[in-house]
Formats: sequence, structure tokens, C-alpha cells
Amino acid sequence: MLTPTQHRPVISGSPPSVPRLLLQSLKARHTLLDGGWWPRSNDPVAELPGLILALDDYRGPVHHIMLGATGWRSRPHLLEVAGRAIRLAWYTSMPADSLTAISTNGARVDLLVVPPGVNMPTAWAAIGMAAQHDNTTHAPDLITAADRLLLPPDTAAETDWESEGGRPGPAEAAPDRPRRVPVARAGA
Repeated sequence: MLTPTQHRPVISGSPPSVPRLLLQSLKARHTLLDGGWWPRSNDPVAELPGLILALDDYRGPVHHIMLGATGWRSRPHLLEVAGRAIRLAWYTSMPADSLTAISTNGARVDLLVVPPGVNMPTAWAAIGMAAQHDNTTHAPDLITAADRLLLPPDTAAETDWESEGGRPGPAEAAPDRPRRVPVARAGA
């Protein structure tokens, strides 16, 4: 049961930021996610308003957001955005790297949530993969897949071998620099 203070929406003290977000242009039938979002902090009151406004333009006004409960600084139940109260639901059974938004018209948007501390090349690669219309990789696996994508070509095989008990010699050690992969950016 909600306490009286939980019935009042929380209001962000700052204007909504432009979210670091990539979305598919159209919902594909066999895709698992509609895109990816990389919040700048773990404060939902600061981060969610900008995302909600962007999702309003994508699939209609959002009225409910479901998030994984871990990794966030607070867990408000109502958030005021653009003069309306958005219901937030926090689930311990939902992966921390997932978010589902439901619009008033019934449209659903499923997003990868990249943790704020992830390095920029990995974050944008993961978001780009999540926004592909043919993506079939689950949210928990996208950041790992993005990391592997950024490794130099021969390093991925060495990493597999090392994880299975082998160890590359000094001449085979991986270079320190990741390979850059061009990914479209929205609001870097």
C-alpha cells in the first residue's frame, strides 16, 4: 500500500535533459527491443523526464514505466512530467538493464538501459545494436556483445581461449586500444 507521500508525484528540480537514446523507426516483428537508452546518472528523477518526453513523441504519451529495481539511487512511485503523473514500477525480477514504457494508447516500448558508468564506445555500440530492426539479442547480453564487437578481430578468439583456461603469451597480448565502430548517436 502506498503511503500519503507516495501518492504525490516527485518533480525533478532541473529541466529534462536530452536523453542518449536510439530507437527503431518502426516496430519489427521479431525484435526483442525497440532501442537503447544510456542515462547520465542513476537518479531516476533527473533522468526519466527527458526519456519520457522522447518516448511520448515515439509512441504516444507514456503513463507507466517498469524498471529493474537494482542500480537506481531512489525508487519513486509517481513522477510528474509535462503536467501529468507517470506511474513507476520497480521489479526485482526485471533485469537492471531493461525498461518497459506503456503509452496511453497501449503501445509498449522495450529498451536496453546501459548503466551510466559504461564507457562511451561500448555504450553507443550496445545502444546501436538494441535499435537495429533485426536485433534478437536479449538486453543482458547486449553490453557483452558490444564489448566483444569493439575488440580487435584476433582478440575475441584469444579472450575465448583465455576464459577457458588458456592464456596468451606476451607477443599475443591484446592491444590496449579498442577498435572504433561507427554508431549513429542521438544527443551524445
